[in-house]
Amino acid sequence: MRTLATLVCALFALALFAAGPPQAGISSASLRAKLYLPDADQGYYRATRFDWSGVIASLEWNGHNYFGQWFPRYDPKLHDAIMGPVEEFLTRGAGLGYDEAKTGESFVKIGVGAVRKPEETAFRQFNTYQITDFGKWTVLVHADSVEFIQTLPDTLGYSYVYTKTVRVAADKPQLILDHRLRNTGRKTIDSSVYEHNFYMLDGLPSGPDVVIKFPFGVHATANLNGNAETRSNELAYLRELPPGPSVYTELTGYGGTAKDYDIRVENRKAGIGVRQTSDRPLSKLVFWSIRTTACPEAYIDMHIEPGKEFTWRIAYDFYKLSGN
Repeated sequence: MRTLATLVCALFALALFAAGPPQAGISSASLRAKLYLPDADQGYYRATRFDWSGVIASLEWNGHNYFGQWFPRYDPKLHDAIMGPVEEFLTRGAGLGYDEAKTGESFVKIGVGAVRKPEETAFRQFNTYQITDFGKWTVLVHADSVEFIQTLPDTLGYSYVYTKTVRVAADKPQLILDHRLRNTGRKTIDSSVYEHNFYMLDGLPSGPDVVIKFPFGVHATANLNGNAETRSNELAYLRELPPGPSVYTELTGYGGTAKDYDIRVENRKAGIGVRQTSDRPLSKLVFWSIRTTACPEAYIDMHIEPGKEFTWRIAYDFYKLSGN
């Protein structure tokens, strides 16, 4: 009996391993997406830079794919081994409570949990810290949506309930991310959150076929080294990026209302585009790209007093370019 029980346990463990990380699929009449779910032991992403909820491995519309694996090496604890529109929360460029925490104490990465502060001279954004408290994750899966709820208990006076719902619209090709962050702690939560959109339109390389459009006159603050340039309300590539070089710059020109949070990424060769909008204004705008992905990074600021909450919505509309 013991041998049989051992065999059953071994086969069960093997089945779990073969099944891979926890995942769920959502769909509408026109969209189909695959999401990886947060899990401390088996999750696809277990690093401490990005929010664990809503990792989108793929999204298909009209025979086209918008997201995928853009990086060459996968490790679940690598800071950017993640896909789709993902979010990072930062307070003055660091984790929440980082400056207050002493060596050995924990600070907060919203959407990840409480992490230990080692002996170091400054916060390392790309480091994977030791997680001391994952909080409690609740995941509710439906045919057209997945709701993620993370509850984190007190860490240096900070605690919260974070809810993120990833949903596909029923009546049009649209993906919607609804967020709610409720401050249940003793201290005010001051943070910014940005959407790091790892766009991979049909997996085609970053180059002259790709253009990023804005509703305002955009200006790059950094030298783009002949790889790209800003033209009126567009950022355009001047050459196809080879493996290795990157484009990175902060962008200016937007105003203080939500109407300027309106970003389009188009690929003429694929004949498709995506429009990203929000109900909150931009507080900062960055663009980063390598050969395999183009990433506008749109920041939103939040100030949440104890007992209060902050909500924001980001929508993605997928479309065909005229003439295609």
